[in-house]
Amino acid sequence: MTSSMRDVHAEPPAHGNLRLRSVGLSGIRKPLVVQRPERQVTLAVTFRVAVDLPSDRKGSDLSRNAEILAEIVDATVTRPVDSLESACSAIARELLVRHGYASDAFVEASAEYFLNKGISEEKQSFEDYTLLAEARAVRRPDGRVLLERAVGAEAVGMTACPCAMETCRAELVKEYPALAEETYTSLPMITHNQRNRTRLVFEFDDASEIEIDQVIATIEAAQSSPTYAILKRGDEGRVVLDAHRHPKFVEDVVRDLLASVPARFPTLPDSTLVRASTVSEESIHKYNVEATHRLTLGELRRSSGA
Repeated sequence: MTSSMRDVHAEPPAHGNLRLRSVGLSGIRKPLVVQRPERQVTLAVTFRVAVDLPSDRKGSDLSRNAEILAEIVDATVTRPVDSLESACSAIARELLVRHGYASDAFVEASAEYFLNKGISEEKQSFEDYTLLAEARAVRRPDGRVLLERAVGAEAVGMTACPCAMETCRAELVKEYPALAEETYTSLPMITHNQRNRTRLVFEFDDASEIEIDQVIATIEAAQSSPTYAILKRGDEGRVVLDAHRHPKFVEDVVRDLLASVPARFPTLPDSTLVRASTVSEESIHKYNVEATHRLTLGELRRSSGA
């Protein structure tokens, strides 16, 4: 006589009538192979996968999440995917298949990404960035599965503080009265700098696609200056001068970033949700400064007159 193993996960919980929005796994690292138009890229990806849990179940079948990742992501070694977000979408859909009791499935992924670039053609190296992707699969009462996707990137650059710049300018004008004030206002001025981390993410409810290199270029254009791995003395001076010619608060970075999106991504539909966030790691303060905003591309186009 054989005995069946008790399924503790399917038993009712001690506290019923409480649905949990998200139960899953995080911090799972795997290689993912992506076939881009011009080259094949292997990404080191960190995944978070989860589903909702109904009130009548004690636990979620977590091993199924790990199995799905192994099946879908590991298979890209021989069958590359089109993008990180397409892999997330496939995982989200399969989560609902394996978890028949769930109605929401969530996937988040971040990956190291490298672009060969530099301050000049002669001084290029592989600069590092972070790719971001999300997918949510929702099972409707009629059985249909709706999919929402998000894709974006994070770039590290620098900002120069406009406030300290004006304070320094005023002090130096008083200290060196022989120099005309208009001379100071026409020159970049000393100020304190920050390492700036900025993210731009697009949420889609359709089949839209974006080029991630364009997202990175859009972010870097909104910072005071990009930063680079290889800089000789003259290059360092150029980066510092460029940053001080474009001093920015974190508020400026977010606003400039969002204002540039309609022109840089003209084919995206108005329903696209745009999320921008930036953090400046302060040099003279013991804290960081951040700013965030989110709105639809249609709202952004109307606000900018695009």
